[in-house]
Amino acid sequence: MEFEIRLSGSVEVRAAGRRKDLGPVKTRLAFAALAWDASRTVSVDTLIHRIWDDDPPGKARDALYVHISRIRGALKSVAGSDAPAVDSRTNSYVMNVDPDRVDLRRYTSCVDQARSLKDSDDEGEALRLLDHAESLWRGEPLAGITAYWAGQLRLTIGERSLIAAMVRAEILMAAGKFADAVPVLLPLAEEHPVDEALVEQLALALYGSRRAAEATKLLQRTRQRVVRDVGLDAGRRLRQVHQGILSEAPAASLLEQAGIVRRTVSRPAGTIPDNVPRDIPWVGRDDELRRLTAALSETSGPSSGGSAPVVTIEAIDGMGGVGKTSMAVHLAHQLRDLFPAGRIYLHLHGHADDRPPLSAAHALGELLRLLGTPPKELPQGLAELVSLWRTTVRDRRMLVILDDAAGPAQVRPLLPGASPTAVIVTSRQRLPGLPGVRPVSLDVLPREDAIALFNQRLGARRAAREADTAEIVRICGYLPLAVDVLASRLLARPSWTPSDLLKQLTDGGGKLSQLRDGERNVSHVFAASYRWLTPLQRLVFRRIGLHFGLEFGPHAVAALAGLSFEATENALEELLAHHLIFEPSPHRFTMHDLLRVYARTLIDEGSDSGGAEFDRGTEADRGTEADRDTESDSDQALRRLVDHYMSVADRADRLAYRVRSRIPVGDRPPTAWPEIADARAAERWLIAEGANLMAALDWARRHGSESQLALFVHVLAGYWNVEGHLVTAEPLLRRAVAHWRAVGDDAARGRALLDLSALCSQSGQYEEAHSTANEALGIARSLNDSELESESIHQLSLPLWHTGQYVLAQTLQERSLALRMQFNDGFQIARSHNLLGITHLQLGRHQEAIDCFLLALSGFADAGDDRGRYRTLNNIAELYQKIGNLESAERAYREAIDVSSDMGGKGDRATLQMNLASVLTALGKIDEALTLYGGALVALRAVEDARGEGIALNGTGRAHRAAGRGEQALAKHIAALAVMRRIQAAGEEAGVLYDLAQAEQDTGRLDQAAAHLEESLAISRRLGARSDEERAARALAGLRRLRGYGN
Repeated sequence: MEFEIRLSGSVEVRAAGRRKDLGPVKTRLAFAALAWDASRTVSVDTLIHRIWDDDPPGKARDALYVHISRIRGALKSVAGSDAPAVDSRTNSYVMNVDPDRVDLRRYTSCVDQARSLKDSDDEGEALRLLDHAESLWRGEPLAGITAYWAGQLRLTIGERSLIAAMVRAEILMAAGKFADAVPVLLPLAEEHPVDEALVEQLALALYGSRRAAEATKLLQRTRQRVVRDVGLDAGRRLRQVHQGILSEAPAASLLEQAGIVRRTVSRPAGTIPDNVPRDIPWVGRDDELRRLTAALSETSGPSSGGSAPVVTIEAIDGMGGVGKTSMAVHLAHQLRDLFPAGRIYLHLHGHADDRPPLSAAHALGELLRLLGTPPKELPQGLAELVSLWRTTVRDRRMLVILDDAAGPAQVRPLLPGASPTAVIVTSRQRLPGLPGVRPVSLDVLPREDAIALFNQRLGARRAAREADTAEIVRICGYLPLAVDVLASRLLARPSWTPSDLLKQLTDGGGKLSQLRDGERNVSHVFAASYRWLTPLQRLVFRRIGLHFGLEFGPHAVAALAGLSFEATENALEELLAHHLIFEPSPHRFTMHDLLRVYARTLIDEGSDSGGAEFDRGTEADRGTEADRDTESDSDQALRRLVDHYMSVADRADRLAYRVRSRIPVGDRPPTAWPEIADARAAERWLIAEGANLMAALDWARRHGSESQLALFVHVLAGYWNVEGHLVTAEPLLRRAVAHWRAVGDDAARGRALLDLSALCSQSGQYEEAHSTANEALGIARSLNDSELESESIHQLSLPLWHTGQYVLAQTLQERSLALRMQFNDGFQIARSHNLLGITHLQLGRHQEAIDCFLLALSGFADAGDDRGRYRTLNNIAELYQKIGNLESAERAYREAIDVSSDMGGKGDRATLQMNLASVLTALGKIDEALTLYGGALVALRAVEDARGEGIALNGTGRAHRAAGRGEQALAKHIAALAVMRRIQAAGEEAGVLYDLAQAEQDTGRLDQAAAHLEESLAISRRLGARSDEERAARALAGLRRLRGYGN
């Protein structure tokens, strides 16, 4: 199928004669932004900048996705199944289409190839390519779109159009067709009156067409205009052409002088600059070096299809001190031979301590001076400087390092046009919007590389103990500058050992103040970045320094800063762009340890240090903060943060763990609510913020009231129970119970007792679980609190079930169900049916069990509770397993695992895995079973679930026995028995004794097997577990027959 993307003229897509309008301007712009980089990944940040310039909407990523969806639909509607895919990659998109299907990409390719072919004496093929390129031209690129990137693209294509015209004119003049060259050049000369290379060609075409007078007037007019606009005379080549025409030199000699009739490309003439700083021994960064080396090496050679190489831009960004300049310099030395026209290093002073950033005009003057242009010949206007710079490097294969760029606006005028020159830009900011830029973001060094860097700087004679070096680089946060500075300090003190330096770092009054040597100071590096922020961004930066967690979300920062969510998001984007914070996962941020120390130092010093000479704040935001952070400001910010975490956790808990009887927390609305729409999202939020919630709780313990602490403990109790933070939770839950008892709040005390009872059931403290639930039941009845009463009875039945008292557990659960039926609470009714089903199952009443499970499944489905669904499916699978329907059991367990895939605590998921493993063992799928048991055991120990741990050990023993590994099976069963006896889980103990006896019988230990079967039988008979009792009795009878036969 014929398929074509048109960016010349209106943006549109065509296929098989059909044309598709892409709709709104922003969608057309998004389409063009992807199509221009066809088959190449384009980062989300780049796309957002191309579409919205520097003013994206509040939820730019969501808005971008809408446009991507429209583009996919448009492509499918016009090309059907042959439509190119627009694929999402990590933080980027790619339009998978051949670049030759994009008219402007084909246009530029033709022009570049024509230029190369002309230089290699193949003028006929060059003209054919230029004719084809001209046939692709349908008008101004991206017509009707006014975005900044669209304008930049038009400039890029305009440069190619100028090159195409000049190549065509050179071919015509070299063939003696001067008159044919005039109409090619004349319209362009009117558009670019001070482009000296273009004027030179037009003057030669006029002169060769016997229109010397017109040529002379053109040259005089141009030189006068250059003098008037720039204040200097025109360049040397234009003056030489003027002089040649005035002296009536032969046109052929003037063409040769201008290089138009040359047949080979010579080595760049003139000065070959090389001012790159010295290289230093290199450590690490192998992946980044390989990528940059490959890109620059590829650029320096001939490009595919015979086209002339075009300018390549490699951007290295990262936080201050991360090693951007060192990497750029190291690359320049490594690749010296690939750039015969020279290497230029220019410091742009984007973040200098003592001066503003270099202006584009000043930078261009420096670049041209390094290339041998006398200062008196430098034009004054920026446009003319840009033109001269691009003309000068047009045929030079050189490497340019633009170090410490302030941002894209400073860099854009310094980029060569169509040229084999390569450019490396370093900046503390990301550089979206630069055409063709390929960024490499540097992080701090890995631990081992940081140690190697420190040792390399010290040398073999000052080698440090590994433990000392590891601690030194850890204090440095693995930041290369900090590591290098400390190595330098140690070298300057010959009497010091690394241990002495380490002592100085830990005892010397703040580690940031120690990270300095004679000339370098890490805090000054950070201050230079800080000065670039607006006052509002500085406020957010300092407030982040107060955050007590390693990772944080934007809503928490809004609470700390006391700002709207939108204002906070905008500030975070800028901090991210300046590498003052990092985004390890979407919408989750972190700050380097040393930057955090710097932020806190600014607060402790009570000053907005950073200087006002480069203040970027606008009048609109200049009043958003005081110049000083008071102790009260910091305290209030942290109180807002703790209130935020408690309020959002309260909402999340009510969605994720509906089983709980809750204490009202009160109205503490946060600055901005995270998007938590359902139980799955709530659980994900609680897990993501788990460490921060613990830190906020610790802050409340040290600085808040006892009531706030008790409420916070209650809010987190459900999360702790599901995720297994039992050791941490237990003393806090006891403290909360004591507080509510002391203040006489019985309703709160009853619910706190239920929190403690649930924890005790989970951790195997069944006696205390029973007593605390019983105390809560007494409170509920005294308060006539039916909700608390029904939940207390429910909790009271759990330790009875765990200890094998199934009849009593069933009686209590029926009482709880009757209470819940009065209130017609479908969710709580489903919980009661599920637990009743479990008791029926243990008592061997299989039909009653399945009836209860089906009622529970229906109730949980109606209530939209997936946690209840997968727990009930697990119990149904267990029933199938008991009656020997193993295939149905496997299907039910796998369905339960699917339902729990993106929710549920570690303990729940581990339980499901080991239950499935039990069925797989019976089905002979031993390897998969052992893998599941192993993963479950690790998870259950992590969440301190002793009962689950014992079940996993026992199941592992059964799997080994099924594989014929009797001794390994014995060891696992014995370990499981010890766990069950320790937590007094009688029902599980009976099962383990049975399995242990089977393994002992297999290994010839018949006396021990008989004793353990008798124990299992006695426990099962006492518990009323009929099926387990019958199983043990049958096994014991069989063993007795076997022993009698043996005698």
